[in-house]
Amino acid sequence: MRIPKDAVIAPAKITEYLLVQRRKNDKSQFLAQVGFTRDDPESLTAAIRNLIAEHEGVFDRRNEYGTFYQVEGNLHGPDGSLRVITVWIQRQVDDVFWFVTLKPVR
Repeated sequence: MRIPKDAVIAPAKITEYLLVQRRKNDKSQFLAQVGFTRDDPESLTAAIRNLIAEHEGVFDRRNEYGTFYQVEGNLHGPDGSLRVITVWIQRQVDDVFWFVTLKPVR
């Protein structure tokens, strides 16, 4: 299934989580390898949207909050691409899809 193009990607998820350096579970250095920075969070949001437009979502699991899907593919940045998995939830309360996180393919 395709994640809808109007799925919600909260700006704070990009600017206050993915692009912020952390001691544990840091993703900012991984994303910086291909040019994603806090100076241009819109480019990461656009790249995530392009990824879900090009690849199918695969069922992951279900819990009391909703149904989780994963989309795997190449995330194209300003300076190259990275193989990633994005995680999405279709919330049970309203059926709206929300971006949860992004992680490297291991």
